[in-house]
Amino acid sequence: MRSLLPVFLCLISLTTAVAQSQLRGAVIDSTSRKPLMEATVSLLSGRDSSVVNFMITDGDGAFAFKNVAAGTYRLLITYVGYRNQSKRISIAADKPVTDAGTFEMTSQAVNLNEVVVKQEGPPIVIKQDTVEFNAGAFKTQPNAMVENMLKKLPGVEVDRDGTIKAQGQEVKKVLVDGKPFFGDDPKMATRNLPADIIDKIQLYDQQSDQSQFSGIDDGDRSKTINLVTKKNKRKGYFGQQSVGAGPNETNDDIRYAARLNLNRFNGNQQISLIGQANNINQQGFTGQTIFGGGAGLGANFGGGGVMISGGRSGGGNGGNSNAITKTLAGGLNYRDEFGKKADVAASYFLNDLTTVTDQQSRRQYALPDTSYQVNQNSRSQNQVTSHRFNMRFNYQLDSLTTLRITPGFTIQNSAYQSMNQSQTLTNEAIANVEQLDSTNLINTSTTQYNSTGTGISGNNNALLMRKFKRKGRTLSLNWNLAVNNQNTDGINQSINQFFGQTGGRKNQNINQRNEQTSKSVTNSINLTYTEPLSLSKTLEFHYNFSNNRNTSNRTVNDFDEATKEYELFNPTLSNNFVNTYLTNRLGSTLQNKRLKYTYALGFDMQQASLRSDNQTSDVTLQKSFTNLLPNAMFTYSFSKNRTLRLNYRTRTNAPSVSQLQPVPDNTNPLNIRLGNPNLKQEFTNTVSLNYNNFQQTTFRSVFAMLNATQTNNKIVNATTFTNQGAQTTQPVNTNGYYTMNAFLAIGRRFQPLKANVNLTSNVNFNRGVSLVNSQTNRSQNWTFSQGARINSNFDEKLEFGLSGNISYQTALYSLQTTQNTEYFTKSLSGDLYYQLPFRLVFTTDVTYNNYSGKSAGSVQNFSLWNVALTRQFFKNRQGELKIQVYDLLNQNRSISRNVTETYTEETQSRVLNRYFMLSFTYNLRRFGSGQTQRSGRERQGPDQLYQPRNRQRPERMN
Repeated sequence: MRSLLPVFLCLISLTTAVAQSQLRGAVIDSTSRKPLMEATVSLLSGRDSSVVNFMITDGDGAFAFKNVAAGTYRLLITYVGYRNQSKRISIAADKPVTDAGTFEMTSQAVNLNEVVVKQEGPPIVIKQDTVEFNAGAFKTQPNAMVENMLKKLPGVEVDRDGTIKAQGQEVKKVLVDGKPFFGDDPKMATRNLPADIIDKIQLYDQQSDQSQFSGIDDGDRSKTINLVTKKNKRKGYFGQQSVGAGPNETNDDIRYAARLNLNRFNGNQQISLIGQANNINQQGFTGQTIFGGGAGLGANFGGGGVMISGGRSGGGNGGNSNAITKTLAGGLNYRDEFGKKADVAASYFLNDLTTVTDQQSRRQYALPDTSYQVNQNSRSQNQVTSHRFNMRFNYQLDSLTTLRITPGFTIQNSAYQSMNQSQTLTNEAIANVEQLDSTNLINTSTTQYNSTGTGISGNNNALLMRKFKRKGRTLSLNWNLAVNNQNTDGINQSINQFFGQTGGRKNQNINQRNEQTSKSVTNSINLTYTEPLSLSKTLEFHYNFSNNRNTSNRTVNDFDEATKEYELFNPTLSNNFVNTYLTNRLGSTLQNKRLKYTYALGFDMQQASLRSDNQTSDVTLQKSFTNLLPNAMFTYSFSKNRTLRLNYRTRTNAPSVSQLQPVPDNTNPLNIRLGNPNLKQEFTNTVSLNYNNFQQTTFRSVFAMLNATQTNNKIVNATTFTNQGAQTTQPVNTNGYYTMNAFLAIGRRFQPLKANVNLTSNVNFNRGVSLVNSQTNRSQNWTFSQGARINSNFDEKLEFGLSGNISYQTALYSLQTTQNTEYFTKSLSGDLYYQLPFRLVFTTDVTYNNYSGKSAGSVQNFSLWNVALTRQFFKNRQGELKIQVYDLLNQNRSISRNVTETYTEETQSRVLNRYFMLSFTYNLRRFGSGQTQRSGRERQGPDQLYQPRNRQRPERMN
């Protein structure tokens, strides 16, 4: 498979053979005979009234649609205060111009208390920094979830595990009508809410609460999606319940899946109950852990790297792609408003995840004077039980003062078991693996590690916001408290053999118990005052104080053969350590907001102190830093649907307590990690450029993003290798670290196929610096990726999609150029939904993966093909009996490639393979007066944009 793009170019070229014409007309007032400017003219399909195109009339009241394919259409003319006009139009293939005539609009006086306004809007609207998608223009199959709709949006990508990327960046929050839904977990909304209740999807970079209130951008942004529900779906009950089971390929276990999803919406009050249990990797939420580096596994230091993954392990909607997971989870979300002064959103979520990982990896090291390879087999089981609670409470003290409190905490228990076996081979052994002996083996290792852990992580944010009588003058005080406590207790048992060049052998046995207690408390206070200088200019003054205190106590005891207890204290591996990072930051920002453009310039002065107390050795280190932190922002609106935004930010980052603590962590005896108390803080410069453009007449959308980062005193790995293959890794500060990411998404609508075509391009560059055996190693990683996707809602019976991606990755090293490598990763996938007679529905999806590269040894190919047949029941087809086959060809695999400054690695993991399942699903829809509504596609136009009572984000502003 040399290239996937010709497939898509062929599909696109099919549309050029369709005969096209021009359709024109005019709109006037029936009484005055004057033209009506900016009347909305919608061109609808004559078959199903779906939106084909739209535009607004010019100053003469005229309109003209170009390149209209032959066929039957309906013209809909709407104008506020006038009666709608509609007319059927036929476009002939041999007629270059069709005149629809003049539409005479009649004014209509209405009682505003009784009218319900509905309008068929454009598929995409750009409002300053917000891209708004009309859900009606991106239709999904009946009973689909929001996640399926997001996959159809231009510039939006949804991974198999449910991770959402928009314009090249990961989406951190998904709101529902401007409010949190089960906290900040994006998957809770996208995988548990049906697509047919959504009116609009708003995509934007959400600022911090304090920045939203003051109107001055502080640079603290997170990519956010706001799901605006339909007004006629905000009162009633809806949800999805399902249960299923079936045998798998080996018949050693029964695959099962059960799901409960019940929602009650009543205006501003929303109550949602969810639950699920399965062993097919289905997760309607994001699994989280508060343990650094796992349950007692230690932290990873700096370095960075690039990973390309493939394969699929989920049973229908993803999950962990390199493991097999059993899930038991349930939660409750509540939201309501109490009068005009208070509103609350709260949620509780419980999940119990058991993850089994079985992997084989091959790691090739690039060293100054040699190279060697580590082959490893590992198996682990990790059971994590979590309780999560989130809340947001708003209270309006008076007409000018608001208080917002946002508490949240997580309680977690973990039980971890692992078994690792590894061999380190010389170059000669790599070439002839079948003749391994002590002369070409460097070392072997067998390690068993068991641990249990408990932890609690919490935060509370209180924001007091005060407006003054003069417009633009504000005062806000923000206090944030964050706490993270962890306790782990582990047993580390390892047998290691080191071989010399003369055939000698050295044995090392480890049998230890380690207890780790970590505590972190952060207090931060931010005071902001804004003063309007004119109608367009605002000056902001702000002060920030932050105090972060980390305590890490590690106790290691060796096994006593005499008493058979772990009671021999090991002072070398034990340590008590306290780290405190204190900052004072003072600055101001000038913002000028005009009709077409907005710019802001700011300068901050920050004084920081870093104090490290090694209580075991009674040694204290203290450093002070003074930094000037400039920032700038510029936004320009070329037109209503075309904007450009440029941002420049600077920030500092302090080393963590695990990076500072000078005590070895020998959890992996062949890779000992050691902290460095002499670390300095990082200083980072970031420049980002975003461009959004949507052409209403052609439905063509362009999203472009460029992001570049440069870091001084970057914390990276310094690795020392022995001639017996063991290594010690310690974090150090270096300069010369750069990253760059460019993203381009182009989308267009091709009406003859009723298809949305999206092309996405990615370029990533990472230039890192590390130390290998005290020598500087400079690495350069390039990744080029090109993707294409076509989704078509051809008619009520047929829906199909086709997508493909090709990725090329290189890794270049200055120390060992012979280890320079390159990878190709290609994938092609398709899905089909088709309604058969007798209420039968056939669905199928197939994904083909191809991997090739220098270190892979050979090209690897496999396909994942899923097939399902569904019988729909009941009056509105709300019941579904489905039989499905997962991985029909029994070829599913998981392959990941990881590139760092010192090695390249390829890992293959055990994943779910072929299984059969019979399931029943009931989709509840009961809205308004209690009548059951059809859960399929709705043809009425979407309601007007959701307008929240409080116009501050996260209640999305329009």
